[in-house]
Amino acid sequence: MRVIPSPSRMIKKPMGRYNKSEEMLQRAMLTIPLGAQTFSKSLTQFPRGISPFFAERGEGAWLYDVDGNRYADFLNGLASITLGYNDPDVNNAVREQLDRGSIFSLSSCLEFEVAERIVEMVPCAEMVRFGKNGSDATSGAVRLARAYTGKDYIFICGYHGWHDWYIGATTKDLGVPKATKELTKRFDYNDISSLQKLFDEYKENVAGVILEPISFDEPKDNFLEQVKELTHQNNAVLIFDEVVSGFRFSNGGAQEYFGVTPDLATFGKGLANGYPLSAVAGNSEIMKLMETVFFSFTFGGETLSLAAARAVLDKLKSQPVIHKMQGTGQTILDDVNTMITEYKFEELIRIKGLPVWTLIGINEFHGHDAFTWKTLLLQEMFANGVLTIGTHNISFSHAEEHIEQLKYGYRSFFEKVQNIMQGANMKEMLHADPLVPLFKVR
Repeated sequence: MRVIPSPSRMIKKPMGRYNKSEEMLQRAMLTIPLGAQTFSKSLTQFPRGISPFFAERGEGAWLYDVDGNRYADFLNGLASITLGYNDPDVNNAVREQLDRGSIFSLSSCLEFEVAERIVEMVPCAEMVRFGKNGSDATSGAVRLARAYTGKDYIFICGYHGWHDWYIGATTKDLGVPKATKELTKRFDYNDISSLQKLFDEYKENVAGVILEPISFDEPKDNFLEQVKELTHQNNAVLIFDEVVSGFRFSNGGAQEYFGVTPDLATFGKGLANGYPLSAVAGNSEIMKLMETVFFSFTFGGETLSLAAARAVLDKLKSQPVIHKMQGTGQTILDDVNTMITEYKFEELIRIKGLPVWTLIGINEFHGHDAFTWKTLLLQEMFANGVLTIGTHNISFSHAEEHIEQLKYGYRSFFEKVQNIMQGANMKEMLHADPLVPLFKVR
């Protein structure tokens, strides 16, 4: 196995390590707000001066930035890369399709070929329609629920995208009409009473309940079953947002993993290994309303993404993708938790979630707030060749060497924490301004 240098030898001072990224960021900010098309890839998540901002290429579970630095990538395209960068099966499928064309004046047979695979694999899926982003799919599912029930209110739990109906219920609601905001209400995960209170208040006016069936907390006390029962008792539509959990927790998504089948489900990130494709799937009686409900995209049947998805779904069936991801994730959980215990930092940091998708939780500690500690963590991770902004998004390509790289990143951070507890100055340790919270989505 390749020998990884100790953390102290791997760290370079920020100036020099990210020079090209900084130059490109300056240029990008002249024409792009925040210098990035995605909040989670911008200054809101990557501290200025200690972070890479632009990727050059990816290979397997390695990502290379424009300065030539290599990272064991535990972000993986915000969890959209499940097989790994440059997966040969996906690449070959896309190359073959590219010679035929990416979009036509007629539909492609790929549309029903991929839909058939989703119907075969996903418990709730009887019919399928495609979009491009997860937000397309969740918004389409919500529109279907309203059309099917003739009602207006939507109850939410989790993160469901950028469209008005959802984002208006968060603190990032600038530009959303008040009337739209009032139609969406939030309930708490694993708290069935919070959902019951909403139904009691809005009674016969509820179109649907949409939730992430699993985030970083597991359902307790038959929570998902209770949500389904309560939703159906009130003649509303149950929607599972599986944009993250779909094709990651099992081949049939979290609904298969937990044995609870919704009326509708939405998919995205794990569907095409980084190619832009999402899907609404579910009960045919509801889905047939899409013959009149307007959910239509010029690029909804774009063939390169569909070819990628066909290759991904076939690989999920033919190879132990999920099993390997679960094993890798469990090793990380075990190893990192052992390190936390070793350093006695249980009050500072914890790892929660199921193995394939875990969250780094950081608390206020030793006189410094959570965002200051998170900034120090990211500084040490990036400097030691690990890419994360607070999660471990596992891919089929992660191997022992990536896990070892991650452990070095944690050890470097823990050593810095020890130094600060022994009197070292946080401001001298930290080479960037601390992050500030964007908005809480889960």
